[in-house]
Amino acid sequence: MRTIRLTMAQALLRFLDQQYISVDGQETKFVRGVMGIFGHGNVTGIGEALERSAGDLTYIQGKNEQGMVHAATAYAKQKNRQQIYACTTSIGPGALNMVTAAATATVNRIPVLLLPGDNFASRQPDPVLQQLEVVNDYTVSAADPFRAVSKYWDRIVRPEQLISAAAQAMRVLTDPAETGAVTLALPQDVQAEAYDYPASFFEKKVHYLDRRPPAKEAMKRASALMAGKQRPLIIAGGGVLYAEATKELAEFAAAFGIPVAETQAGKSALPWNHPLNVGAIGVTGTLAANKLAKEADLIIGIGTRYSDFTTASKSAFGHADVQFINMNISGFDSSKLGGTSVTADAKEALNLLREALTSLNYASRYEAGYIADLKAEWDREVDRLYAAKCAEGFAQTHALGVINATIDPSSVVVCAAGSLPGDLHRLWRSTEPKTYHMEYGFSCMGYEVSGAFGAALAEPNREVYAIVGDGSYLMLHSELLTSLQEGQKFTVLLFDNHGFQCIHNLQRGHGSDGFGNEFRYREATTGQLTGGYMPIDFAAHARSLGAKAYKATNPEELKAALLSAKEETVTTLIEIPVVPGTNTGGYESWWQVGVPEVSVSGKVLAAHEDMKTNTQAVKLI
Repeated sequence: MRTIRLTMAQALLRFLDQQYISVDGQETKFVRGVMGIFGHGNVTGIGEALERSAGDLTYIQGKNEQGMVHAATAYAKQKNRQQIYACTTSIGPGALNMVTAAATATVNRIPVLLLPGDNFASRQPDPVLQQLEVVNDYTVSAADPFRAVSKYWDRIVRPEQLISAAAQAMRVLTDPAETGAVTLALPQDVQAEAYDYPASFFEKKVHYLDRRPPAKEAMKRASALMAGKQRPLIIAGGGVLYAEATKELAEFAAAFGIPVAETQAGKSALPWNHPLNVGAIGVTGTLAANKLAKEADLIIGIGTRYSDFTTASKSAFGHADVQFINMNISGFDSSKLGGTSVTADAKEALNLLREALTSLNYASRYEAGYIADLKAEWDREVDRLYAAKCAEGFAQTHALGVINATIDPSSVVVCAAGSLPGDLHRLWRSTEPKTYHMEYGFSCMGYEVSGAFGAALAEPNREVYAIVGDGSYLMLHSELLTSLQEGQKFTVLLFDNHGFQCIHNLQRGHGSDGFGNEFRYREATTGQLTGGYMPIDFAAHARSLGAKAYKATNPEELKAALLSAKEETVTTLIEIPVVPGTNTGGYESWWQVGVPEVSVSGKVLAAHEDMKTNTQAVKLI
C-alpha cells in the first residue's frame, strides 16, 4: 500500500481539497476554502498547512470567529448547501466564539465545518495558555460545548484517527437530512504530528446527493388524505429552495388550485405576484395567508420545520378537522404536528403526488375569486405601508418600499433579527428565487453583515444588501472589513431606530412601560436609561474602516444613495434614520411568550390574563 507522510493538519487539507458533490449529474467542488483566525492553538499546525500546502483551497482571514462562521453559513445557504467553507480557530476563547454561529448553522440545517484548536493531547504543557481546566473531568475542554450544537463532533487525539473522522464529517455535511455544523476538535500538538497516510485517503471523492423518492405507501396515504380535503394550503419552507423545486411547486399549486404561503426560509420560492402566492405565514404573516390558514382543512408543509413563528405558536390553524401532510427530507421534521409523513426530496415528492392526484381528478374547492380577492386586499395593504408617511420622520415601512422599488429584482437581501424580519417577510416583493436570504431559524443578531459577505462570495454577479438594525450592526460588523480586504462588495442598509425596538415593542405590548431596550443616556435624577437618544454616526464609522458611506433621511435621499451605492466598487453603508415603532404589526396572528403571573403592575397582570386565555384556546397538535 502506497503511503504519504504528512502532518495531521496537512492531511486534513489535502483530504478536503479532494471532496466533491454531485447533484443531478452536476459535479461541484464541495470545500471552497478555509476561513480562519490564527492563535497559538492552530497557527503552527493548520496555519502552516494552509501556508505551505493548501492546494486549491482559498484562505480568507476572518476578523471575528463568530462572524466568519456566519459568513461561511450564509455562503453554504446561498449555494443550496452544495459548497462550503471550513473555519479554523485557536483554542479557548477563539474556539468558543464560534459556538453561537455553530448553533445558527445547525438550527437552519446548513453545513459548516468547524476546526477549533484544542488542548495538548499529550498534556505535557499543562495547563497551556487559554486551557479550560475542568477539575472533575480533565478530558473536557473549550471544544466540548460544540457537542450540543453540532450534528457530528469528534476530537482527533491521534493523527490516524483523522481517516475515519473525516469520512464521518463528510457523511453528515453532504446529507441534507442530517446536515448542520460539524466539529473536529484538533489538539494543537496532534495537528503537527506526522503519520504515513494511505494514498487512497487523498484520492478524489464524489459524494452523490441522490434525490430520495417517497415511499409508495407514503404517497398512497398522502393522496388518500388529500382526496377528501376541500381547502388545502401549502406552506413552502426552505427545503423547496434547497431542493431546487420552485418550478415543481408552482406546477403543483396551479394544477389543483392550492394557495401557497411562505416561511422566512421559503420566501422567494414563488414570485410575489404569482396568483397563488398569498405571502408570509404565521406571526410575521400576511392577512391573506393567515386567514387561509385558519380556514384550511389541510396543511401541506413542504421543507418546513414548523417553527413557532410559522405556526403562530400552533394557533394559526383553526379548522376543527385540520390535518397535515409533511414533505421533508428529514424524518424528524416530516413527523411533526402528527402529520402524514412523506420523508423525501421535495422535488421528487411534489412530482409523484401531482401524478397521484391528477389520476384522482383532484381539485381544491375554494370559491371562485376568493384567493384572488384576499391577495388583492393584501397587495393594497403593502402599497399603503410602502407609502406610509410619518410626521416625526422617515417610517420604516416607507424606507423598505423605496428600497424594494429601487434595487434590481435580482439582488439578494440578507437579514436576521429585530423588527426588520417581520416587515420583510410580510412586505418584501421577491420576483426571483434565492433573492431573499433570511436567517430566522435562530434569528441571530449580528448575522446580517457577516451573512451578506458570505452571500456576496456565493453570488459575485449579484448585488447583495445587508438590511440591518442599529442594534444588530453594533453587535457584530467585523466582516465588513474582510469584504474590503477580499474586494467583495456588498451594501449595508442600516436602519437606525435608536436601539432594540423590536423587543421594546414586545415588552410594551405585554404590560411594560419600556425598560433597557433603547440607546439612551442614563438620567442622573432617576438613575435609569431614560435620557436623550445617543447620537451615533454610523456612516462615519463605516468610512473609518475604509467603506463608502451615505446618509438618507427621506425617500429622495434614499433613492439617490441606493443608485450611487450600486456604482461603488467597495462595500458601502447607507445610514437610514427611521422613527421607532413604524414597523408592521400582527395580522390575525399570535405569539406565545411568558408573561409574569405575579407583578406590581396591573398592566402586566392584564397581559398575563390575555396570554393565558389565548394559550388555553390553542388546539394541541
